[in-house]
Amino acid sequence: MKFEFATASRICFGPGAAAEAVEHAAALGRRALLVTGRDARRAEPWRARLQERGVSTTVFSVPGEPTLGLVREGVRADPDCQLVIGFGGGSALDAAKAIAALLGNGGDPLDYAEVIGLGRPITRPARPWIALPTTAGTGTEVTRNAVLRSEEHRVKVSLRSPHLLPSLAAIDPGLTLDLPREITAATGLDALTQLLEPFVSCRANPLADGFCREGLARVARSLRRACDCGQDYAAREDMALASLCGGLALANAGLGAVHGLAAVLGGAFPAPHGAVCASLLAPVMEANLRALDQRAPGHPVRPRFAEVARLLTGHPGAAASDGIEWVRQLSRDLAIPPLSSWGVRAADFPSLAEKSLAASSMKANPLPLELGEILAILQTATSGEPG
Repeated sequence: MKFEFATASRICFGPGAAAEAVEHAAALGRRALLVTGRDARRAEPWRARLQERGVSTTVFSVPGEPTLGLVREGVRADPDCQLVIGFGGGSALDAAKAIAALLGNGGDPLDYAEVIGLGRPITRPARPWIALPTTAGTGTEVTRNAVLRSEEHRVKVSLRSPHLLPSLAAIDPGLTLDLPREITAATGLDALTQLLEPFVSCRANPLADGFCREGLARVARSLRRACDCGQDYAAREDMALASLCGGLALANAGLGAVHGLAAVLGGAFPAPHGAVCASLLAPVMEANLRALDQRAPGHPVRPRFAEVARLLTGHPGAAASDGIEWVRQLSRDLAIPPLSSWGVRAADFPSLAEKSLAASSMKANPLPLELGEILAILQTATSGEPG
């Protein structure tokens, strides 16, 4: 057994965590780049608090999923800042950590990007940065990679290094209370995926397993409630903690075919990451189980799919197939659209499948999937009908 576990220097969770971030920022410097989501007004109360503590801010808004070009703009927004603060969903936080990395290391995103770039290692610390998530799904506040979209290559890629971990991840569930149902559903299903994939990953380890088990149980009992009653603080707290657990797990045990495909799909189509993962999750679970039964029936990961089913359904005798049906029904209940809703067509399958084989997340799948299996996943996820 050999594994590594790395995370943020400090994690604060619960009511008041965001206020703690203001104090931490004041200790890091007097000039901050504040990276926000589409609506920068949501960050105004925190900007005012920073001002009260003597921290001036330059605001940089991220209107959608971050691109290589947008990150370049962010670096130019205030190259002399002493710290970076990411306030928003996964897009804002990914942009913040990429900007912080480039401020600390110089160069262009393509110097360090995987797959399409030079893939050079990030060798120096990033500019100190603080993560304040306002959604519950990506867990990017504790991951060591920043996911960016290349419009030229029509694919998502990562900058990856332990240097990208923040000096503080402050998770305040109260910041998610006003999330619309649609965003709550998509981000919540992303959290579910990022708990399930590390648990069945070929890189699974005992420390990450504990976070997966804790998070899966919380998603099972609270995601529907968070969608149906957004002001239910207990449900929001469960989902915020589940998202954090997913981030801790994936950063140290990897992901799998869902995210391998999602990286390619998200680069080629205007589809929200969480919704893409939700469409793919049940088909990928089914394909992995079928591949294990056909090619590696004695594989030690096989019983884990039944454990996932027990955690999700709450039934001690649940079989792996029950877990797949639970995920499929949850996606129906939360009105997750099939991939066809985002313009994906059968003619796109060969290119998408080929590109996904090069995605870094594919390397942690329980076992390598064959091209035909990936094509079948895309068919099922695009039609919305079980294969």
